[in-house]
Parts: sequence; structure tokens; C-alpha cells
Amino acid sequence: MDFLRPATWEEALAAKAEHPSAVPLAGGTDVMVEINFDHRRPAYLLDLHRIGDLEEWETGERTVRLGASVPYTEIMENLRTELPGLALAAHTVASPQIRNRGGVGGNLGTASPAGDAHPALLASGAEVEAESVRGRRMIPIDDFYRGVKRNALEPDELIRAVHIPKATGPQQFSKVGTRNAMVIAVCAFGLALHPATRTVRTGIGSAAPTPVRATAAEEFLAAALDEAGLWESGGPLPPSLAREFGKLAAGACNPIDDVRGSAAYRRHAVGVMARRTLGWTWESYRGQERSAQCA
Repeated sequence: MDFLRPATWEEALAAKAEHPSAVPLAGGTDVMVEINFDHRRPAYLLDLHRIGDLEEWETGERTVRLGASVPYTEIMENLRTELPGLALAAHTVASPQIRNRGGVGGNLGTASPAGDAHPALLASGAEVEAESVRGRRMIPIDDFYRGVKRNALEPDELIRAVHIPKATGPQQFSKVGTRNAMVIAVCAFGLALHPATRTVRTGIGSAAPTPVRATAAEEFLAAALDEAGLWESGGPLPPSLAREFGKLAAGACNPIDDVRGSAAYRRHAVGVMARRTLGWTWESYRGQERSAQCA
């Protein structure tokens, strides 16, 4: 196994072009586990630790550009207002040591359906900034996941950053695991309300071959809120509406049985999480509406 250690982003792109099979190493929290257990033995490791740009983030008028290696701890501490769903998901990642090293770029590169960042990225409508010596392109998050641990990157491309819309409404994240820390998700659910466009987005993790959205549930909820005038009034959410939302979210799953949980349990749990996160999110929205009316 050869170890490539570029000092600049340009050198990293050149190395990836010369060795397309090289596996990027940033936080290393997924890659090193696979290597230590001999599940993966790449010919080349491409160490990105010397490239400081990957650990920087900046907030624009509408989006946050999050470097691929920005640690989860940084997101939790500094981007809680702009990216509340992702900050909540970051809290559930493994241990403090791993949160200090791991970043969203690693989750995207690995493309495991159980990655904790995926539901929040789907719910917010993020875009992945990919680059190679041939140029740069933006990949919508809905087009990024191609199969079990497969993504839309070309062999010579690296993830430079993720562009995430700043929250314009409440966001939530929920995760089921076999314990409270250092756990791979049995299933996870992310939800974001987008009041300006009167739309809803979701993200489901570890309950299908790839991270997925519950589009039928999203369309149902957005239409029901609109029809009942709840976007304007901020009134209470009818229990029947929440139940139907949970049912439709569960229907978007295509889970498997494994050592962490059965397919039936995952489907049921996603329905429960969808219903509960909707309740929490809507209460936050109602609070914002009441504050706006009193201002």
C-alpha cells in the first residue's frame, strides 16, 4: 500500500488523476476501520490532512459552503443556527474523538446508507462540490447516492465541499441505535420545513440500499398544510395528519434484516420517528409564528 501525501489541493487532484483507485484519507474514521479489519486493502491511500481549505467553512447569503473535512464538532459549535438539522445529526456521531476528526465529506465518500449526515443533507437539499483536473461540478444531493456504498463521483474526482442551504424553517433529526453512543444507526430520519416555498423535505438513513427521501410523505404534508391554511395560521397539527405522514414515510423504506435490526422493525421505527419529528418541528414552527406575530 503506497501513501500519497499532497501539500496542496492541486497536487491532490493530480495524484487522484494519476491513481484513480487511490482512497482519500481525511478523518479516516471509516477507512481505517475497514483497513484494520482487512475489509479493504487499497493500492494507494491519498492523505488530505495537509490541505487546510478542506477544513474551512463560510456562510453566504443563502448557503453555507462546508469544506469536506470540517469536523462534526465544528458544525455543532458554530453552525447550529444555519444548519440545525446537520448539527443535531452531528451530535449523534460516535464519540467526541471521532466527532473531532470525522466530517461530512467522509460520510459522502463512503456513501454508507447508515451515515449520520445523509438524512440532514437530503432534507436540506444540499449540493456536493466535486472536482478533478478536468474541472469542477455541482452534484445535487438527490443525484449523489447511486447504490450500496456507491456515489456519483467519477474515479478521478474528489469532494471539495458541500453547499447547504441555510435553514429558513425548523429542522429535526432522529436516530435509533442499540445504545446511546458509538453506534451505527439502525435507522434515522431527518425533516426540514421550508416555509418560504411551502415545501417539506425528508431524509431516511439505514432503511434502504441508499439514503432516500420520503417524497410521497413530503408532498402529502406540504399539500395538507397548505389546504388547511396551517402555514399561515401556525395552528395545531391534526393527529390524523401526523399519522398519515408517518405511514407514508415508512412506505418509502426498503430495509433489510441484519444484526442491528429486522426490516419490519426498521420500517416501523421510521414511521414512529417521522411522526415524532414532525411534532417537534411543527411546534418549533408554531413558536416562530407566534413570535413573529407579537413582534
